[in-house]
Amino acid sequence: MAAVETILLLGLIICAVAANFTRKLLPTVIVYAAFGTILSVVWLMLKAEDLAITEAAVGVGIDAILFLLALRGIHRIDSTEDRQ
Repeated sequence: MAAVETILLLGLIICAVAANFTRKLLPTVIVYAAFGTILSVVWLMLKAEDLAITEAAVGVGIDAILFLLALRGIHRIDSTEDRQ
């Protein structure tokens, strides 16, 4: 159990550092969503199910979608890039 907690905490640290060093905005949003996913698993392991559900729903789901829509709104994600 301690090994799993250590791996999850290392994953949180790696995601936090990676979010600061990514140059483009789309990978930053993806790393942010990964951070939220790992954090919700940590909350589950700490027996805080209500926080885990909230983090998974709001932190990963709604925030990531809003960030992606904002990136599309400022034309950082171009729909023509997906076709090429």
